[in-house]
Amino acid sequence: MDIVMDSVKVIGRIVTILPLMLAIGLFMGKRSIGELPVIDFLTVLVLGSVVGADIADPNIHHIHTVVAIIVIAILQKAIVLLKLKQQTIGKWLTFEPTIVIYKGEWKRSNLKRIQYSVDNVLQMLREQGVFHTTDVEMAVVEPNGRLSVKRRPDVEPVVRADLHIHKPGNNYEIPIILDGIIQKDVLRRMGKEESWVREQMNHQDIPDESRVFYGALTSTGVCTFSLKEATIDNLPPIEH
Repeated sequence: MDIVMDSVKVIGRIVTILPLMLAIGLFMGKRSIGELPVIDFLTVLVLGSVVGADIADPNIHHIHTVVAIIVIAILQKAIVLLKLKQQTIGKWLTFEPTIVIYKGEWKRSNLKRIQYSVDNVLQMLREQGVFHTTDVEMAVVEPNGRLSVKRRPDVEPVVRADLHIHKPGNNYEIPIILDGIIQKDVLRRMGKEESWVREQMNHQDIPDESRVFYGALTSTGVCTFSLKEATIDNLPPIEH
C-alpha cells in the first residue's frame, strides 16, 4: 500500500513540477543549451538536482521544492539584470572572448588560459571549412565555447559586392493558414481581412480554408496554398 501511495505522490509531483519548470524556463529567457553562460548553466544543474531529488524521494516536502525552484529562478533573473546594468560584474560572471590565432600564429598562452588544446581548435576550424591555420586572420573562442573565424582577405570567398552584382532582397513568406485555421493575428498585423484570404482562395478554386493544410503570403504579394488532400507522386527514395 505504501508503494502505491508513494507512486501516486511521485506522479503528482511530476504533473505539478513540469508546468512550473516550463513557466520558470519562459521566465528565465530564451537561450539554446549550447549558448548558456556559466551562471545559467549552473542554474540549470541546480534546478535539475532539486527537481530530481523531489521526484525520487517522496519523503521530501513538495512545497519546499517549489519554493526552492522559484527562489533559484528569481536569483538567476536578478543576476542577469545585474550583469546588464553593471558591465564589471558581467565580466566576473562570464568568460571573455579569447583570441587563439592571430594572423596565422597560435597564441599558446591564451590556449593554456582557457584550457583548450590545439586539436580542439583545429576541429572547430574544420567545422567552419578552414583547413589551413595560415588562412586565418583571427580566431576567437567566444564565451559560449564556440569559435569565430575571420579569414585573411585574400582567401575569403568572393561575394556579389566584390563583383558589383546587385541582387534584390530575398523572397520570404508569412503563414496565413495553418492546418485549416486562418491566422487572424497575422492578418491583423498585415492590415488584411479574412475575406481577403478567402478571395485569394477562390482565385485558386479552393472553396474553404478547412481544406488548406498550409497557406502563405510571399513578399511579392502572391498567395500559395497546400491542400490537405494533395498527393505527391514519385517522391525520391530516401532511406537509411
